[in-house]
Amino acid sequence: MPITLTWTGHATWLIETAAGRLLVDPFFDGCPTASMKAADVSCDAILVTHGHFDHVADLVSIARRTKAPVLCAYEIANWLGGQAILNSVPMNIGGRVSVPGGTAKMEMAFHSSSLPDGTYAGSPAGWLLDLEGIRIYIAGDTGLFSDMERIGRPQAGRGIDVAILPIGDVFTMGPDDAVEATRLLRPRIVLPSHYGTWPPIAQNAGAWAERIAAEQLAEPRILEPGGAITVSGRPTAVPPA
Repeated sequence: MPITLTWTGHATWLIETAAGRLLVDPFFDGCPTASMKAADVSCDAILVTHGHFDHVADLVSIARRTKAPVLCAYEIANWLGGQAILNSVPMNIGGRVSVPGGTAKMEMAFHSSSLPDGTYAGSPAGWLLDLEGIRIYIAGDTGLFSDMERIGRPQAGRGIDVAILPIGDVFTMGPDDAVEATRLLRPRIVLPSHYGTWPPIAQNAGAWAERIAAEQLAEPRILEPGGAITVSGRPTAVPPA
C-alpha cells in the first residue's frame, strides 16, 4: 500500500497509512514556516525524537485533544505524566513497538535533549518505521555517525525506501554530512528536513539535492512546507538460488 509523507515545516512530519496517521515532532504554532496550526492536526499516534522546544512545543495540546499515544523516551513520558498526559509509550534506544500500519523502532541519534522547562529528556533518537511494506528512516536532530551504515543495511531483503535527514547545520549535520549520511544509508528516496526555519539554519536545499543526484546516491526530493510525497513499496529482494 502507498503511504504519504507531508512536511509541515521545520522537522514536523505527518505520515498517512491505510491504518492511520502518524505525527512526528509536533511544532506548529510557534514555527514561522509551519503550513498549519496545532488545532487543525489530527493523528492516531505521535512520535517524538527528543525534547527540544522545536520538536515538542505543541505535543501536550495535541496529545490531550486527540488522545493519540505518544511514543517517546522514558524521561519524556514521565514529564508528560506530570501534565496529565497518561497515554504515552515510554521507550529507549533499540526498542520497537506497534503503530498504525506497522512498527516503529527507536534508533540512536547524536544530539542533546532537554524539555522546554529544562527537565532532562533522556537520549535523543531517530525512528525506523516499517509501514505497510515501506521502510522509512527519520534521523531526527543528529550529527553524522557511522552506525547509519547499519541502519541502512537491508533487513529481510528490504532496504530503506525513504530517509529524512536534517541539513540545517549549526544544531545538526549540514549538507556535506547529509550527503555522506545518504551514502551510508543507501535509501531509495531522501528528503531534507530541519532547515530554513530561521536564518542560522538557512540552506540551499537545491544545491544539496544536485550533489545527491550527481553521485547517484538516492532520488532527492525537496518539499515546501505543506508539500507531500506518496511512496509505494518495492519488491523484496529474492536471494539468488
